[in-house]
Amino acid sequence: MEVFNKLSFLTELHLQDCGLSGSISSLNPIIFTSLSIISISSNSFRSKFPIWLLNLSSLVYIDVSSNKLYGQISPGLEELPNLQHLYLSKNKNLTGINTLALSNASISGSIPNWFWNISSQLRFLSLSFNKLQGHLPNQLSRISLTFIDFSSNLFEGSIPLPNPGCLGLDLSKNKFFGSIPAKIGESMPNLKFLLFSGNQITGIIPESIGYMSSLEILDISRNSLTTSIPSSIIAFTSLRILELRSNAFSGGLLFYFSNLSSLHTLDLAENNLSGSIPSTLGDLKAMAKKKYLSPYLYRLYISFKSFEDSLTVKTKGQDLEYIEFLSLVVSIDLSSSNYSGEFPKEITKLSTLMILNLSRNNIIGSIPQNIWRLHELTSLDLSSNNLFEIISSSMSSLTFLGYLNLSNNNFSSKIPFIEQMTTFDEPAFARNTCLCGPPLIAKCQGDDLDQRQGKSNIDDENDNGFIDQWFYLSIGLGFATGILSPFFILGIKKSWCDAYFNVVDKIIDKSLGLRRRGTIGRNHRWQ
Repeated sequence: MEVFNKLSFLTELHLQDCGLSGSISSLNPIIFTSLSIISISSNSFRSKFPIWLLNLSSLVYIDVSSNKLYGQISPGLEELPNLQHLYLSKNKNLTGINTLALSNASISGSIPNWFWNISSQLRFLSLSFNKLQGHLPNQLSRISLTFIDFSSNLFEGSIPLPNPGCLGLDLSKNKFFGSIPAKIGESMPNLKFLLFSGNQITGIIPESIGYMSSLEILDISRNSLTTSIPSSIIAFTSLRILELRSNAFSGGLLFYFSNLSSLHTLDLAENNLSGSIPSTLGDLKAMAKKKYLSPYLYRLYISFKSFEDSLTVKTKGQDLEYIEFLSLVVSIDLSSSNYSGEFPKEITKLSTLMILNLSRNNIIGSIPQNIWRLHELTSLDLSSNNLFEIISSSMSSLTFLGYLNLSNNNFSSKIPFIEQMTTFDEPAFARNTCLCGPPLIAKCQGDDLDQRQGKSNIDDENDNGFIDQWFYLSIGLGFATGILSPFFILGIKKSWCDAYFNVVDKIIDKSLGLRRRGTIGRNHRWQ
């Protein structure tokens, strides 16, 4: 690195993706007093944040991303008067000083107080996937941040409220506890994204959440929220994703789902909800037509890590993460609750539904015959219910169905093992005591008789074929014998041959005489 110490005239230094390693702290900052651009990204530098950068007042552009820097960012960034572009994240590029992305940068400890001084200029802030801890300060509400992502850290304490102009708040996967602020809806009425999943939040969802009329994503899953789901949610006509799984909500579903006209992902699984699934579930209009991500959201997801197109959906018995695919995922998960009543036939109106999970409930009735209308269904889990009667044969036409689980029910009769249904193995139909036929080992009543009849018919056909062959063979042999025998016998002795043909000649002459007399008689009568 000594060669760089002699280049005092440099204004730009580009060393990105050069396979460099070691420490960058040994560089002499006095030599780089004219430096306006420095880019050393995508290398293997291992050191603390280079303090000497803070002394280069001419810097306009800094990119030290995708290295192995560690520790806290030193104070002084706010004193660089000309800085316009700052790239510090391991994986994310930044577009200006109004955006600061430090996600997945191995930063630990608490956020220093000086950081909030430079934050006054920020609009986008992402500190996700680090090991930051402690309490978030009250001055967060005084910073004009538009989008905040503190997810996947070790923050704790009560939930802070940003400024009223905030559009996106992600505090998921931390250790926040206590209740959701009662006036959260009034404090942030313009919020579009609210993600509190994976914390230790208790209490209820406050009614004031109904003030967030522009809310598009609400994820408060995997907490300890109780009581019923507030009816104020049905003011969310723009809501696209509702994730409330793994809480302690009780009561029934009282939603007027027709008001949730933009909803295409509904996850209320693993709660204590009860009652029947309302027929208005079939009124979710966004699940009955194709959807396209708006250009505004597309740009937003690209520019900010927290709100990129990603979603974790529980299917096939495991959590599957959809990345840059969320706008296309259409799913309903009401599993592991206490729902009863009949299978909601109105679900078949949702023609673009891809994932349906109603497992581990007390649902009765049968699978509707018109389930074929869910022609884009890729995953169907109805296991561990009380469904009965036959399995609808129309399921065989669900050509996109890749996962099926109908186990632990009371289905009876023979499995319609045709077309798409032939792609599923025995576990998909297991533990249905009255179910039979392939792929199960259990045979259906009459299968043995059918097999015996089939074998008998085959044997009869074989026997008849054998008889027919001998019949025609015997005729052929008889005909050949009748024709060839006289020639064989007469050819033995000439005298026998002469006598035989004399007799034949007499018969022919006699026949011709009779024919002539008969002809003369007819002619006489006509005269």
